[in-house]
Amino acid sequence: MESPRSLPTGLATALVFVASGAALVLEIVALRLVGPYVGVTLQVSSSVIGVSLAAIAYGTWLGGRLADKLDPRRLLAPALLLAAIATAVTLPLVRWGGELLRGGAAAAVLLLAALAVFLPMLLLSTITPLTVKLQLSDLSRTGAVVGRLSSVGTLGGITATLGTGFIFVAAMPSSWIVLTTAGLLAVAGFALGWYLRRSPGVTAEGKPRTRAALVTIGLVGAGLGAAAPTPCDVETAYHCARVDADPQVPGGRTLLLNSARHSYVDLDDPTHLEFAYVQWLGALIDAQKTSGAPLDALHLGGGGFTVPQYIEAMRPGSDQLVLELDGGLVDLDKKELGLRTSPQLRVRVGDARVGLAAQADAAYDVVVGDAFGHLVVPWHLATREMAADIARVLRPGGLYAQNVIDYPPNRFIRAELATVADVFPHVALIAPKEALAGETGSNFVIVAAAQPLPLEEIRLHLDLVDEPVELVSGAALDAFVDDARVLTDDYAPVDQLLAG
Repeated sequence: MESPRSLPTGLATALVFVASGAALVLEIVALRLVGPYVGVTLQVSSSVIGVSLAAIAYGTWLGGRLADKLDPRRLLAPALLLAAIATAVTLPLVRWGGELLRGGAAAAVLLLAALAVFLPMLLLSTITPLTVKLQLSDLSRTGAVVGRLSSVGTLGGITATLGTGFIFVAAMPSSWIVLTTAGLLAVAGFALGWYLRRSPGVTAEGKPRTRAALVTIGLVGAGLGAAAPTPCDVETAYHCARVDADPQVPGGRTLLLNSARHSYVDLDDPTHLEFAYVQWLGALIDAQKTSGAPLDALHLGGGGFTVPQYIEAMRPGSDQLVLELDGGLVDLDKKELGLRTSPQLRVRVGDARVGLAAQADAAYDVVVGDAFGHLVVPWHLATREMAADIARVLRPGGLYAQNVIDYPPNRFIRAELATVADVFPHVALIAPKEALAGETGSNFVIVAAAQPLPLEEIRLHLDLVDEPVELVSGAALDAFVDDARVLTDDYAPVDQLLAG
């Protein structure tokens, strides 16, 4: 039988399940909260996971120490209430702190991750050891009690992980998820406190003023969270997205994803290409086949659909397929950026590599690679195996153009060039002279084909872009690539290469 001073098994199980589940909800949502300020990279993910594990470790240790020194019944409800408050204030901490810590510096990433998850996860992690102590009324059952509650905590984390990833993120904004979690923790804390004060043989102390203060702090935290500035117009399943109007151009619109300028669209003139790298892509398209002839084009990544709409305007009758991971972004493009799909301009929502594998051999004249996770090409789209599949779907005279962002000392672009050159016999690179010299970060556009590239034709079109740019090939390109290692599905440290 359970001791009258122990928690009922059902209540103990529910406490551990809820606390562990709430912690995993916060860990997953934290990646979306910090992304607009420091990006969504392997380092950011590692920071959030590492800080979360540190909070769990310290919280479990602290909960165990407190359980041995104080009556755990007096601590459980306050721990839940304090976790609710810490969860609610996460939003203002991250959103105001994010403006100060914006960028990708390691210290900024770690600090912002700590603001997002450390305190609420530490408090939630105290629940399990406090609950275990109250369940250990019979020392002969220690192993069974600890094993059961540990298992329940794991199940709570799994349930929350799947629920957040598959349901909550698609159903509501991150701020709502955070505030809803805070509200549920607060309700659980007050309900537990009420139960403990009224259960025979189980007492818990709590002063009305203290409870009122906790309620006030929680409400203030929730209010600050709701009022905290957000960099998003729309929060899709993958991006914090915003569309800004260009004050100088009536139809000009800039698409920002996670606060980075991603695409520019002129609603009145689809042939207007604002960004330099998009002008380079336009030059490559203009040099492909007979001028004005329709193209069969495959786009890996849609963004603002600037290039697909350029091809549609410049080469009527072209048949195009865009593989875009983010369906919410496609909806935003239709609403704000003038995207109109048709049988000649189709969109398939899903992963670009999976979509590429479903395409027929020798089906396209052009493949444009412009898929990014913040500033990084997703690693699985940057490997030799990916390049080989692109070569498979290109016709003999087809062209592959890939947009890459890199910074000095240009480790990623060199590795990606080595990777593409391992598949395509003819490769060239478009970039500003300063970026090639390792003096500044920039976009780079890789050009690849199975047959010799029309370099002179490409140069003629590049001469028409707004700013001077270099077209590098042959021995000069080999010297630039140097001894860079080919990226494969087994080895593609894209984030680390980009970080230099």
